[in-house]
Formats: sequence, structure tokens, C-alpha cells
Amino acid sequence: MSQENARLAASGLALRLERRGGRLALRGPLPCPRGGPQRVQRLSLGLEASPSGLNQARRELKRVSQALRQRRFDWGDWGRPTAAASALERLEDFEKAFFSDPRRRRNPAGSRTTWSAAYQPYLRRLRARLEQGEPLDSEQLVQVLEAYPPASRSRQQCGTALAALARQLELPLPVDWRERAAGYGLHQAQYRRLPSDAQLLEWVERIPNPRWRLVYGLMATYGLRNHEVFFADLSALAQGGDRVIRVLPTTKTGEHQVWPFQPEWVDRFDLAPLGESGDRLPAVCTDLRRTTLQQVGRRVAEQFRRYELPCTPYDLRHAWAVRTIHIGLPDTVAARMMGHSVAIHTRTYHHWITRRDQQQAVDAALARQRLTL
Repeated sequence: MSQENARLAASGLALRLERRGGRLALRGPLPCPRGGPQRVQRLSLGLEASPSGLNQARRELKRVSQALRQRRFDWGDWGRPTAAASALERLEDFEKAFFSDPRRRRNPAGSRTTWSAAYQPYLRRLRARLEQGEPLDSEQLVQVLEAYPPASRSRQQCGTALAALARQLELPLPVDWRERAAGYGLHQAQYRRLPSDAQLLEWVERIPNPRWRLVYGLMATYGLRNHEVFFADLSALAQGGDRVIRVLPTTKTGEHQVWPFQPEWVDRFDLAPLGESGDRLPAVCTDLRRTTLQQVGRRVAEQFRRYELPCTPYDLRHAWAVRTIHIGLPDTVAARMMGHSVAIHTRTYHHWITRRDQQQAVDAALARQRLTL
């Protein structure tokens, strides 16, 4: 297939042959069904990926190319039902509505990151099914959701993305949609390996670069997301400051303040000089006209792997959250500091919150018993 496409490119054609499963398709710039400029789309040929199917696909490609040159291309002539083209347009309308929402326009960088990480991967899977002629209906959304492993974060994010799409398209979802999509949180393996405070203090010594040690220290002390390290006001770390840092509004979930847990870790990780100058952090591009929050966060994850640390960046964040639970910080306060909802906080840290609440109830009951003796 690669040789065939190389030949097509050499001949000046923009269309390419593509194998999807056991079927052949064309991909390239094609007219939008409702008019307007061309964009890259896929045209399913319904041909088997076999030598005879490939020969037929070559002939179909020539016919499509000729129709494009003569400006008489019509989707109805090439095997994609009008309903499928309409369904794809409805997906495009959803994307436009997402970015035109006034709340998202106030933070375009965060919106782009949210779209690319939390919506696009799941809508792409739906798009692939629609391009094969599947209908855009409630059952289709259920099938896409069920393709993800139960109790996984990807399944939960898929559920959120598809629920937003269903609201715009006014498609009814099953009454148990939320239960089906549940999955955000710590999976069992991650729960078991969540690092202790002693381990976190030990592992920082494995980082030879002092700049990246500061990144590690900030995340461990303040529970920051990967990218938030580079989008925070650290001036309160300077001498005389209250050591409460401010995550800037350009981040994924907007501005919020964070307190250190443990407070003595500010000195243990030597974070105070960051209050005078952020230049002590690694030189990472933070110009959101040239990069995204997701790309900034990826740099942090790459460095953790490079130094072969036995934890991920998000393990530091989870450990911070569990620390606040153990000391009795109200869940609403901890959720606000982490920049997410109380519902997500409760789902993610359900095990520790439940244990804390049960322990408090047991302690109260034992205290009452002692008073009656």
C-alpha cells in the first residue's frame, strides 16, 4: 500500500489508498457535503483488501479524481449515504459549538487542551464508525462507550464527551449512562503502588538536574498537574511570603490557590528561591501560541521516564490528595485546591475518604462509650 501511495504522490494526485481492517478506502481532500472548501476526508469503497480489490480501488480512484477535476463530484455517487455525511457534519457542528462557548473562549489554551485530550480521541472513534455508514444514534454512542475497558479513566472521559454530544444533538441516553461510564480514579494497581512520603523524599535524589528536582518538589508539595508547574505564580514562596501559590487562569481548570502539604517540604525541596525567580525551572516553552498545555505536561512525563523514577507525575498529585484526607482537610477545600469538582474528588479518592469517615465515626463511638463507663 505504501508503494502504491508513493506512486500516486509522484504522479501529483492528492488522494491516497487506505486499508481499514479488511476493507479499502480513499482518503484525501474532498468537497464538504454542504459546500464550502475541500478538506481531508475518507471515502469508503466497500472493497476487500485483496489483489482484485486493489485493482478495483485503483479504478475507483481514477473515477473520483476525474470527477474532482471536472467539478462534478457527488457524495451520493460514491457509496457514502447522505445520512452518513450529515452525521459527520453534526460532529463538526459540535466542535464549533464547543469552541464558541463564551466560557471556553475566556481560556482558549485550556479549551484546546481539553478538546484534544478529553473529547477528540473519543469522537474520532465515533467518526470512524460513522464513516463506515453506521447511524448517529443513542445505540451508536453506547457501542463506542462499551469499547473502552470498564472502570478505566478513558471510559469515564468517553462518557463525558459523548454525553455532551448527546445533549447538543438531543439524543436520549440510557438512564444508567453515568454508571456505565464511571471509571475515573485510581485503578487497583495504581492504588497499591501510591508512594509514601518517605519514598517521595528518597526518590528526588535520583534526579541529577536541579531544575527538574524543583519541578518534582513543587508537584509533591502542592499536588500540581504536570503543566501547572510552569503556569503558577510562585512569588509567595519568597522570604516573608505565606507560601500559598496561585495557579494561573491560563491552565486547564482556571485559577485556584494551593497550600503546601507538608509545609516543611518547601524548605526540604529548596523551593523558596522560586519566589524570587521562576528562571530556576527548566527552560520549557510556555507560549501558548506555539505550544499547548498538553505538550508542556508531556515534557514533565518524559523527564520522569528519562530519570527512571518509580512513580508518574500524577502519583505525586494523588499522594498530595491522600495526605490532605489523612489530616482531615474538608473534601470541598481539597477539591478546590486541586482544580476539580467535589464529585470527581470523591470518586477518585473514594477509598481513602470512606476510610477516614469510618474511622472518625468509630473514634466518636468509642469516645461516647468511654464517657458512659
